[in-house]
Amino acid sequence: KGKGGKLAEVGKEEVAAKSSIMANGDDGFCLKEVLVTFQSCLTDQQEILMDPYILGWKGLVRFLNSLGTIFSFISKDAVAKIQIMEDYRSSDQKAQYLTLQSMVKYEVTSNLVDLKKSGDQPPSGCRTILRLHRALHWLQLFLEGLQTSSEDSSTASLCAEAYNASLANYHPWIIRKTALLSFYVLPARNSFLELMNVGTPVEAVAMLEEALPSISKVYDITQALYAQHNLLDLA
Repeated sequence: KGKGGKLAEVGKEEVAAKSSIMANGDDGFCLKEVLVTFQSCLTDQQEILMDPYILGWKGLVRFLNSLGTIFSFISKDAVAKIQIMEDYRSSDQKAQYLTLQSMVKYEVTSNLVDLKKSGDQPPSGCRTILRLHRALHWLQLFLEGLQTSSEDSSTASLCAEAYNASLANYHPWIIRKTALLSFYVLPARNSFLELMNVGTPVEAVAMLEEALPSISKVYDITQALYAQHNLLDLA
């Protein structure tokens, strides 16, 4: 077999091994718990609380890592961004980073957000959250595709379509090519749904139907806030 075929086999074996661990209950991971965390992000005033947002992303990273190295190009970057935001939340200015809205107001009015990244300046909270925001859009589209697709749909195709409609717009060619190739080792749709550790594929779809609107709301509020302040194209 060619090199590509061998790599695909290794990737599939890795996913299968992770699936076995989760099925035996040794991991204790449940995607539903992660998605519910995003529900707690929203206040009655439709503001986004930073701490549950960060916690939700930690759970998403755990989910991505549970699939092996397929999504490491996303999860590694997310880990770095999570650490930056945790540093802000433990800094002297932590009160300014209580919500997404308070962060944007503080950084914009204090001229802490440069439209072009400067090497001698630490990443702003606005720029850091924007990276997580873009990745959240990919995951939202992917999970929505899994929820609404038929049983015989290709997981790889669903993932690629979501990626091309979101993160691919911000990645260089070599990362896009590597990402699209890595998606081919994803398991069949029903097997992937079982990796969520919420029961049968039917139960997983029901969970997504219930939980995804909160993810969508968090995304939409963030998108509107960044558009309002012309922050969507931060370099």
